[in-house]
Order: sequence, then structure tokens, then C-alpha cells
Amino acid sequence: MSWHLLGAGSLGSLWAARLSAAGHSVELILRNEQRLADYLRAGGLQVRQGEQTLRHALPAGLAGDPLPIRRLLLACKAYDAADAIASVATRLLPGSQVILLQNGLGSQQAVADLLPHSQCICASSTEGAYRENDFQVVFAGQGQTWLGTSPANAAPDWFGELASAGIPVSWVSDIDSRLWRKLALNCAINPLTVLHDCRNGVLRAHESEVQTLCDELCQLLARCAPEAAIGLHETVWQVIDATAANYSSMYQDVQQGRRTEIDYLLNHACRSAEQHGLPLPALKQLQQRLQQYLQQRGLPCR
Repeated sequence: MSWHLLGAGSLGSLWAARLSAAGHSVELILRNEQRLADYLRAGGLQVRQGEQTLRHALPAGLAGDPLPIRRLLLACKAYDAADAIASVATRLLPGSQVILLQNGLGSQQAVADLLPHSQCICASSTEGAYRENDFQVVFAGQGQTWLGTSPANAAPDWFGELASAGIPVSWVSDIDSRLWRKLALNCAINPLTVLHDCRNGVLRAHESEVQTLCDELCQLLARCAPEAAIGLHETVWQVIDATAANYSSMYQDVQQGRRTEIDYLLNHACRSAEQHGLPLPALKQLQQRLQQYLQQRGLPCR
């Protein structure tokens, strides 16, 4: 049974390359004829890890192709997820399974609402990967990925294929807590790297600001996903130190003039705080500063 990859996100591309290298059938779905031509010209997906670069010449097609889909990796940005899934919705077989690799919260429910006859599986990952160029991905750091459904279900029959391909995955019953935890980590780190124009490790020089954000994010998690609040401060600093030389994904988006996922990260956190009647002044101020910064650079603030 084939895997299909929709979207050229770094994590999805990494998964597709690993699955293909392990002998599994993987096909890319590209959004238009121009992207397909660009991919064919590139000769496939290129993955660089350390000094080694490998090219994976995976077959590719378009969203409008007739081949049915039973297993789909949705690897686009959160703000593109609903439109992307709509483009292939008629190809998804009843009972098909869609793995959602988006950052933040909000897009998962939007996709699930469009797919009443499919099972949506959410992912939360700490693996480090980024796009160097179109169809060129750099594997920047080993991590872990958690998969699960909400409400919780048993792992699907094909789950072992991911592990056999060297993808470090665990099936969990608390995926909502994992997603909230990742959102909090992103909110504590990514916006500050943009505003301070720095690599992750430089945030050690802004310890008080990070600590205050963590304090408020713990208050939010206590309402939305209590287990996710445990040890948040320590985990944030562990991530900062482990990725000290890296630029956050949001920083990279801004530097390349791309839309960020602020609406599914910081904006979502602030909306949730308001819904729960939580006054979180540092988080709100961070949102306002980041929105103003993005507007000044001509980028969307939602």
C-alpha cells in the first residue's frame, strides 16, 4: 500500500525519504504543473545529514490525479492545510488515514471537519529539519515524534512501517497534551528569536523574559492541558541549549519573507487565554510586538 505526501514541508520530506529508502512505496503530490516540472528538474528529494547528501527520486503527481489515497502525510504549513486537503478530498478512500504534521493548534480541527470519512492522526515532533531550497532538506537533529488521535484510538496496522524506516515514533493516548506542550515551547522560543534577531542559544541572554513567558504559559496549560505544564521551564531551556546554533522555523520564515504560523501558535495561545479569562500580560505584549514587527515587514500577522 502506497504512502502519499502532500506538501513539501521539511519533516514530511524527511519521512518520505526514509520510507522510500526502507523499501516502501511513496508518491509526492505537487500543487501544479510548474511545481511538478521543478521537482522533476531537481531529480527528486535531496536530504543532507552532516557531510552526506542523498537524492531520492520519488514518483510524483498532481492533486487532480485519479489514483485513490489510503494513507496521506499532510506536510504543508498550518495555514495551507485546509486548502491542501480540499484539493485531494475526493481521492481519499473511506476509512483512509491522514497524518497531520502541522505546527501549533487549530489547523487539525479544520482539516478533520473536511474529512468526516477519514481518520486524522495528529503528530507532535521534536526532530530538527529545515528546507535549504525547494526539494532540499537538511536533517538538523535527531528527536522524537508522537502520534495519536483525539479521542484516543489504538495504533493503526501500518504503524510499524514508520519505525522500520528509522522514524523515531511513539503512539500515545494523550496527543492533545503533546500538541499543547509543543505549542508552549514554540511560543516561548520562536517569537523571541524573531524580535531579538538571533539564534536560539542567544535567548540565554534574555533569561528573565523567557522565564516570565514560561510562567504565563504554565497558567494557560493548567487550564487547557494540565499534564503539559509539568517541567515546562526546564524543557524550554533544554531545547534552547540543544538547538543553540539553530535558527527557529519562525525566524527562517521571516528572513525569507514567508508567512509565519503565528495564528496557530502565539495567536492561538492568546485566544485560548481570553476564552479562559486568563490575564497573561507578557504573552499578550509579545503577541502585539510580533504582530507589529511582521506588519512592518509586510507579512501577515494572522
